[in-house]
Amino acid sequence: MKPFAAGLLALVLTLVADQASKLYLLFVYDLPLHDPLSLGPFVTLTVVWNRGISYGLFQQGTEFGRWALVAVATISTVALGIWMARAANRLLAVSLGLILGGAIGNAIDRVAYGAVFDFVHLHAGEWSWYVFNIADAAIVFGVIGLIWDAFVANRQQPPAA
Repeated sequence: MKPFAAGLLALVLTLVADQASKLYLLFVYDLPLHDPLSLGPFVTLTVVWNRGISYGLFQQGTEFGRWALVAVATISTVALGIWMARAANRLLAVSLGLILGGAIGNAIDRVAYGAVFDFVHLHAGEWSWYVFNIADAAIVFGVIGLIWDAFVANRQQPPAA
């Protein structure tokens, strides 16, 4: 599979999984009615509406802030899409596809609801992680892939003759 096709597949799978999980939890299971839902000793599903960016930073309480974040996501998506189209290897393309799928999924939430729907809460004893969604996880794994590609994968290739 060519790099761009692999990246596009990662984007589509991420976006579908993200939006399907959110739609199911909001409108079929009705998580707001059953909040919180314990899935075990370390995982709880709960409703958090994130009006900021990663980890709830830069919370936006106005319509201007909401649409400014949508605009930033749109510009970033175009730039990352161009990068993915030019990717020379599958790892880079898939990593960018994960980031793009996550960014588009969260942008859809911002347009539809005014905030991003986060719902997975990992915790153990006194330790608690931020509440996140599938899009956020895909973005994190995509960034890890970018770092791996930049610092590890390129060093494993034999030098050009």
